[in-house]
Amino acid sequence: MDLAYGQGWTQLGELLLALVLSATIGLERGLRNKDAGLRTHTLVGVGSALFMLVSKYGFGDVPGSDVSLDPSRVAAQIVSGIGFIGGGLIFVRRDAVRGLTTAAVVWVVAAIGMAAGGGLPVLAVAVTIGHFIVIFGLSSLAKLLPIERIGRPRRIRVRLAYRDGRGVLRRALAEATGRGFVVAEVQVEREYADSDVGRDERRDRVDPGRRGSAAVVLLLEGNGSEPELVAALGELPDVVGVTAGEGADDGD
Repeated sequence: MDLAYGQGWTQLGELLLALVLSATIGLERGLRNKDAGLRTHTLVGVGSALFMLVSKYGFGDVPGSDVSLDPSRVAAQIVSGIGFIGGGLIFVRRDAVRGLTTAAVVWVVAAIGMAAGGGLPVLAVAVTIGHFIVIFGLSSLAKLLPIERIGRPRRIRVRLAYRDGRGVLRRALAEATGRGFVVAEVQVEREYADSDVGRDERRDRVDPGRRGSAAVVLLLEGNGSEPELVAALGELPDVVGVTAGEGADDGD
Protein backbone atom coordinates (compact mmCIF):
# COMPACT_ATOMS: atom_id res chain seq x y z
CA MET A 1 0.00 0.00 0.00
CA ASP A 2 1.11 3.53 -0.76
CA LEU A 3 1.51 5.34 2.53
CA ALA A 4 2.01 8.65 0.74
CA TYR A 5 -1.67 8.88 -0.03
CA GLY A 6 -2.95 7.83 3.38
CA GLN A 7 -4.04 4.34 2.40
CA GLY A 8 -1.68 2.24 4.49
CA TRP A 9 -2.08 -0.13 7.39
CA THR A 10 -1.98 2.77 9.83
CA GLN A 11 -5.08 4.35 8.34
CA LEU A 12 -6.88 0.99 8.17
CA GLY A 13 -6.03 0.47 11.82
CA GLU A 14 -7.54 3.85 12.66
CA LEU A 15 -10.73 2.93 10.82
CA LEU A 16 -10.84 -0.41 12.64
CA LEU A 17 -10.38 1.31 15.99
CA ALA A 18 -13.25 3.69 15.21
CA LEU A 19 -15.42 0.73 14.21
CA VAL A 20 -14.71 -1.23 17.40
CA LEU A 21 -15.20 1.70 19.77
CA SER A 22 -18.36 2.99 18.12
CA ALA A 23 -19.80 -0.52 17.86
CA THR A 24 -19.17 -1.03 21.58
CA ILE A 25 -21.19 2.05 22.41
CA GLY A 26 -23.84 1.15 19.85
CA LEU A 27 -24.21 -2.31 21.37
CA GLU A 28 -24.87 -0.79 24.78
CA ARG A 29 -27.50 1.55 23.36
CA GLY A 30 -29.10 -1.24 21.36
CA LEU A 31 -29.36 -3.53 24.38
CA ARG A 32 -31.17 -0.73 26.21
CA ASN A 33 -33.64 -0.38 23.30
CA LYS A 34 -32.73 3.20 22.42
CA ASP A 35 -33.75 4.80 19.14
CA ALA A 36 -30.19 4.71 17.76
CA GLY A 37 -28.51 1.33 18.19
CA LEU A 38 -25.58 -0.73 17.00
CA ARG A 39 -25.68 0.03 13.29
CA THR A 40 -26.31 3.76 13.62
CA HIS A 41 -23.49 4.38 16.11
CA THR A 42 -21.05 2.17 14.19
CA LEU A 43 -21.73 3.94 10.92
CA VAL A 44 -21.43 7.37 12.54
CA GLY A 45 -18.09 6.47 14.13
CA VAL A 46 -16.57 4.89 11.03
CA GLY A 47 -17.90 7.65 8.78
CA SER A 48 -16.42 10.34 10.99
CA ALA A 49 -13.05 8.57 11.00
CA LEU A 50 -13.10 8.30 7.21
CA PHE A 51 -13.96 11.98 6.84
CA MET A 52 -10.94 12.79 9.01
CA LEU A 53 -8.68 10.64 6.85
CA VAL A 54 -10.02 12.20 3.68
CA SER A 55 -9.45 15.63 5.20
CA LYS A 56 -5.85 14.73 6.04
CA TYR A 57 -4.80 12.84 2.91
CA GLY A 58 -7.47 13.25 0.24
CA PHE A 59 -6.23 16.51 -1.24
CA GLY A 60 -2.50 15.84 -1.35
CA ASP A 61 -2.48 15.60 -5.15
CA VAL A 62 -4.14 18.97 -5.78
CA PRO A 63 -1.77 20.74 -8.25
CA GLY A 64 -0.43 24.24 -7.93
CA SER A 65 1.89 25.88 -5.44
CA ASP A 66 -0.58 28.71 -4.91
CA VAL A 67 -3.35 26.37 -3.68
CA SER A 68 -4.06 26.77 0.03
CA LEU A 69 -5.51 23.71 1.75
CA ASP A 70 -7.11 23.67 5.20
CA PRO A 71 -7.45 20.07 6.47
CA SER A 72 -9.66 21.22 9.34
CA ARG A 73 -12.51 22.32 7.06
CA VAL A 74 -13.82 18.81 6.42
CA ALA A 75 -13.55 17.95 10.11
CA ALA A 76 -15.50 21.07 11.02
CA GLN A 77 -18.35 19.98 8.77
CA ILE A 78 -18.64 16.70 10.68
CA VAL A 79 -19.48 18.60 13.85
CA SER A 80 -22.26 20.57 12.19
CA GLY A 81 -23.48 17.72 9.99
CA ILE A 82 -23.93 15.27 12.84
CA GLY A 83 -26.42 17.70 14.33
CA PHE A 84 -28.97 16.67 11.69
CA ILE A 85 -28.89 13.08 12.95
CA GLY A 86 -29.07 14.19 16.57
CA GLY A 87 -31.93 16.54 15.83
CA GLY A 88 -33.91 13.70 14.31
CA LEU A 89 -33.63 11.72 17.55
CA ILE A 90 -35.03 14.47 19.77
CA PHE A 91 -38.77 14.92 20.04
CA VAL A 92 -41.23 16.46 22.45
CA ARG A 93 -44.25 14.62 23.82
CA ARG A 94 -46.62 16.07 26.39
CA ASP A 95 -44.13 18.82 27.28
CA ALA A 96 -41.39 16.23 27.95
CA VAL A 97 -38.23 16.26 25.83
CA ARG A 98 -37.11 12.79 24.71
CA GLY A 99 -33.96 11.54 23.05
CA LEU A 100 -31.48 14.09 24.40
CA THR A 101 -29.14 11.47 25.84
CA THR A 102 -29.25 9.38 22.66
CA ALA A 103 -28.52 12.42 20.50
CA ALA A 104 -25.62 13.36 22.78
CA VAL A 105 -24.19 9.84 22.52
CA VAL A 106 -24.32 10.00 18.71
CA TRP A 107 -22.45 13.29 18.91
CA VAL A 108 -19.82 11.74 21.20
CA VAL A 109 -19.44 8.74 18.88
CA ALA A 110 -18.74 11.12 16.01
CA ALA A 111 -16.03 12.77 18.12
CA ILE A 112 -14.55 9.35 18.93
CA GLY A 113 -14.43 8.51 15.24
CA MET A 114 -12.76 11.84 14.50
CA ALA A 115 -10.16 11.20 17.18
CA ALA A 116 -9.44 7.72 15.83
CA GLY A 117 -9.18 8.96 12.25
CA GLY A 118 -7.07 11.91 13.38
CA GLY A 119 -4.40 9.68 14.88
CA LEU A 120 -5.41 10.16 18.52
CA PRO A 121 -6.21 6.60 19.67
CA VAL A 122 -5.59 7.24 23.37
CA LEU A 123 -8.18 10.01 23.42
CA ALA A 124 -10.65 7.89 21.47
CA VAL A 125 -10.36 5.00 23.93
CA ALA A 126 -10.48 7.33 26.94
CA VAL A 127 -13.70 9.00 25.77
CA THR A 128 -15.27 5.59 25.10
CA ILE A 129 -14.51 4.55 28.67
CA GLY A 130 -15.83 7.90 29.84
CA HIS A 131 -19.10 7.22 28.04
CA PHE A 132 -19.75 4.09 30.10
CA ILE A 133 -18.77 5.88 33.31
CA VAL A 134 -21.31 8.61 32.59
CA ILE A 135 -24.11 6.29 31.46
CA PHE A 136 -23.83 3.76 34.28
CA GLY A 137 -21.86 5.47 37.05
CA LEU A 138 -23.53 8.87 37.06
CA SER A 139 -27.00 7.39 36.55
CA SER A 140 -26.58 5.23 39.65
CA LEU A 141 -25.17 8.14 41.61
CA ALA A 142 -27.99 10.46 40.56
CA LYS A 143 -30.57 8.06 41.98
CA LEU A 144 -28.93 8.43 45.41
CA LEU A 145 -29.05 12.22 45.36
CA PRO A 146 -32.37 13.78 46.38
CA ILE A 147 -31.44 16.95 44.53
CA GLU A 148 -31.88 15.06 41.28
CA ARG A 149 -35.64 15.06 41.81
CA ILE A 150 -35.97 18.68 42.92
CA GLY A 151 -37.91 20.77 40.43
CA ARG A 152 -39.31 17.93 38.35
CA PRO A 153 -42.09 15.43 39.04
CA ARG A 154 -41.44 11.78 39.58
CA ARG A 155 -42.46 9.42 36.80
CA ILE A 156 -43.93 6.01 37.62
CA ARG A 157 -45.56 3.35 35.49
CA VAL A 158 -48.54 1.49 36.95
CA ARG A 159 -50.09 -1.62 35.43
CA LEU A 160 -53.71 -2.06 36.43
CA ALA A 161 -55.73 -5.21 35.75
CA TYR A 162 -59.47 -4.95 36.41
CA ARG A 163 -62.90 -6.23 35.49
CA ASP A 164 -64.22 -4.26 32.57
CA GLY A 165 -67.56 -2.50 32.48
CA ARG A 166 -67.55 -1.53 36.18
CA GLY A 167 -66.12 2.01 35.95
CA VAL A 168 -62.83 0.89 37.54
CA LEU A 169 -60.56 2.88 35.24
CA ARG A 170 -62.44 6.10 35.93
CA ARG A 171 -62.12 5.58 39.70
CA ALA A 172 -58.43 4.66 39.37
CA LEU A 173 -57.66 7.84 37.44
CA ALA A 174 -59.52 9.90 40.02
CA GLU A 175 -57.57 8.17 42.80
CA ALA A 176 -54.25 8.93 41.09
CA THR A 177 -55.02 12.59 40.48
CA GLY A 178 -56.32 12.95 44.03
CA ARG A 179 -52.98 11.75 45.38
CA GLY A 180 -50.86 14.30 43.54
CA PHE A 181 -50.24 12.53 40.23
CA VAL A 182 -50.95 13.67 36.69
CA VAL A 183 -51.87 11.03 34.12
CA ALA A 184 -49.44 11.51 31.24
CA GLU A 185 -50.38 8.45 29.22
CA VAL A 186 -52.81 5.52 29.23
CA GLN A 187 -51.97 2.38 27.25
CA VAL A 188 -54.51 -0.42 26.81
CA GLU A 189 -52.51 -3.60 27.20
CA ARG A 190 -55.04 -6.38 26.68
CA GLU A 191 -58.67 -7.31 26.95
CA TYR A 192 -59.77 -10.73 28.16
CA ALA A 193 -62.93 -12.48 27.07
CA ASP A 194 -65.20 -14.28 29.47
CA SER A 195 -63.92 -17.60 28.17
CA ASP A 196 -60.41 -16.73 29.38
CA VAL A 197 -61.58 -16.69 32.98
CA GLY A 198 -61.50 -19.98 34.93
CA ARG A 199 -64.67 -21.71 36.06
CA ASP A 200 -64.05 -21.07 39.75
CA GLU A 201 -63.51 -17.36 39.23
CA ARG A 202 -66.52 -17.16 36.95
CA ARG A 203 -68.69 -18.93 39.48
CA ASP A 204 -67.42 -17.29 42.66
CA ARG A 205 -66.31 -13.81 41.67
CA VAL A 206 -68.02 -12.81 38.44
CA ASP A 207 -71.69 -12.24 37.83
CA PRO A 208 -73.42 -13.19 34.59
CA GLY A 209 -73.45 -9.59 33.37
CA ARG A 210 -69.68 -9.31 33.34
CA ARG A 211 -68.14 -8.00 30.07
CA GLY A 212 -64.64 -9.39 30.60
CA SER A 213 -61.37 -8.14 32.02
CA ALA A 214 -58.83 -5.59 30.85
CA ALA A 215 -55.38 -4.31 31.70
CA VAL A 216 -53.94 -0.84 31.18
CA VAL A 217 -50.58 0.79 31.81
CA LEU A 218 -50.70 4.27 33.34
CA LEU A 219 -47.73 6.62 33.02
CA LEU A 220 -48.05 9.00 35.97
CA GLU A 221 -46.12 12.12 36.92
CA GLY A 222 -46.14 13.66 40.37
CA ASN A 223 -44.60 13.82 43.81
CA GLY A 224 -47.16 11.68 45.61
CA SER A 225 -46.43 8.46 47.47
CA GLU A 226 -46.15 5.48 45.16
CA PRO A 227 -46.77 2.80 47.85
CA GLU A 228 -49.89 4.60 49.08
CA LEU A 229 -51.20 4.93 45.53
CA VAL A 230 -50.62 1.24 44.77
CA ALA A 231 -52.33 0.26 48.02
CA ALA A 232 -55.29 2.51 47.30
CA LEU A 233 -55.70 1.18 43.76
CA GLY A 234 -55.49 -2.39 45.00
CA GLU A 235 -58.37 -1.76 47.40
CA LEU A 236 -60.71 -0.51 44.68
CA PRO A 237 -63.62 -2.85 43.90
CA ASP A 238 -63.17 -5.08 40.82
CA VAL A 239 -59.39 -4.50 40.64
CA VAL A 240 -57.59 -7.78 39.92
CA GLY A 241 -53.97 -6.64 40.36
CA VAL A 242 -51.67 -3.61 40.52
CA THR A 243 -47.94 -3.40 39.84
CA ALA A 244 -45.74 -0.30 39.68
CA GLY A 245 -42.26 0.67 38.59
CA GLU A 246 -40.14 3.66 37.62
CA GLY A 247 -41.10 5.48 34.44
CA ALA A 248 -38.79 6.09 31.49
CA ASP A 249 -35.86 8.48 31.82
CA ASP A 250 -36.75 11.89 30.42
CA GLY A 251 -33.44 12.40 28.72
CA ASP A 252 -33.02 9.12 26.86
